[in-house]
Amino acid sequence: MSIQRTPMTRPGYERLREELDRLKRVDRHAITRAIAEARAHGDLAENAEYHAAREKQSFIEGRIAELEGKVGAAEVLEPPTSGDRVTFASTVLLEDEHGKEIRYQIVGSDEAEPAKGRISIMSPLARTLIGKNVGDRVTAQLPGGKKTFDIVKVNFPWTD
Repeated sequence: MSIQRTPMTRPGYERLREELDRLKRVDRHAITRAIAEARAHGDLAENAEYHAAREKQSFIEGRIAELEGKVGAAEVLEPPTSGDRVTFASTVLLEDEHGKEIRYQIVGSDEAEPAKGRISIMSPLARTLIGKNVGDRVTAQLPGGKKTFDIVKVNFPWTD
């Protein structure tokens, strides 16, 4: 049985690694000190600081385990810089039926920030766009209903 690889862009992978590193090197040690300090206050049964610190420790350890799994399963893919076909990590310029242009980058689920134009590979729009080419017209079933777009441009540099 092979490990399921998760597609991810390099910036998304680096953000996960940085968070994992911070949790392991900074937060884990800080919470250990907070627990020791709260424990020094005496009766643990009625010590709210101790119980809050233990709960936070549990959250941090859970997040570390989750991030280790994601980082370990990541398949880092570089965005395409040429071509007319939409793939993972492609940047896409769409035009809706009213002539409004919308720009997206198709990224991994952990990287998605729809308000910033980064949509998950698992989103209905991204799944509709994958494999299509410049000049194609696509209709996607979105949460707000069906929308039709023309693919104007793909695989151009993404700038914030």
